[in-house]
Amino acid sequence: MERPSLIVGLMSGTSLDGMDAALVRFAGPTHAELLAFSSRPYDREERADLRAALEARAPAPALARLHVRIAEWAAEAVQAVLHAGGVRADEIDGIAFPGQTIWHEPPLVSWQLGEPAVLAEAFGVRVVSGFRARDVAAGGQGAPLVPMADLLLFASAEINRVLLNLGGMANITLVPGGGLEEGAVAFDTGPGMAIIDGVAHRVDESLTCDLDGALSGAGKVDEAVLADLLTDRYFHDAPPKSTGRERFGDGYAGALYARVPGADGVATAVALTARSVADAVHRWAPGAGEIVVSGGGVHHPGLMASLAALVAPVPVRRFDELFFDGDAKEAVAFALLGYLTLHGQPGNLPAATGARGARVLGSITPP
Repeated sequence: MERPSLIVGLMSGTSLDGMDAALVRFAGPTHAELLAFSSRPYDREERADLRAALEARAPAPALARLHVRIAEWAAEAVQAVLHAGGVRADEIDGIAFPGQTIWHEPPLVSWQLGEPAVLAEAFGVRVVSGFRARDVAAGGQGAPLVPMADLLLFASAEINRVLLNLGGMANITLVPGGGLEEGAVAFDTGPGMAIIDGVAHRVDESLTCDLDGALSGAGKVDEAVLADLLTDRYFHDAPPKSTGRERFGDGYAGALYARVPGADGVATAVALTARSVADAVHRWAPGAGEIVVSGGGVHHPGLMASLAALVAPVPVRRFDELFFDGDAKEAVAFALLGYLTLHGQPGNLPAATGARGARVLGSITPP
């Protein structure tokens, strides 16, 4: 019997709120136990530097320094989660470090910053990084990669389950009952919280998000603008497909705010996320028995209520009702991908990424 493996999974996503770290024990690829979770938040200056990179405003020296700084932030997150779990660095089998995506342009490239050698040197363990490049080289989108975890770890034995992540972008995985790969569908539906947060920041620069849905709750949806936004080709393209802040980022939020200022703009952004997700579920996951939601959007009451109304009678449930803290889900998913790579097993789901076939993902930096 294979001995359990301890893997630290990291995640810094399109929400730009911080570096998440999950300490996970694996007893095979379908049995994962979350031992500890920690998040190292980004401050205002760090978020500004990340946005400059994402918006192609950072020169080469700044990108080079950011490449190292992101790894240093990751090291802080790893140290925190090891302390929380009461585990020494020499007790873990590896670190899965996807880095920070700063440019996503499939099928040409998906580019992440974050130097894995910094982590290998700091902790003396193998570091798996560069998860997306091999899938892109095989003709895929390089995203989404979390669907492999959805199939292996979060399937229902009885019903078709949709796993919805509401991060900066929103993505869904339809997992057939029993976790069968045949019939699985996964893709980015479009914006999750990125546009909501971006418009909220323009209403009040002291805000990094629409806290507790207060701004959007005070606003009214501009139905005409919403209808126009939903004509975007991305929403109507068939999967596999993926997107990011290159398309649905600060520039998009600024354009929406210029058309619908104030709280009405935030309400319209919430409606855009809810409608685009619900439309994707209706079109591509019509047999769903339930929708299980994770990510920052689960904490936005207005978004959750709007989504529930749009997909009724399909029930909408929080991920933590069934499993563990939903904020940890993507870090756990990358821990799984790191585990698979270290065991020579494929980590992509071709039905989700469009790759020519299953591939072992990433590169391994030795201890």
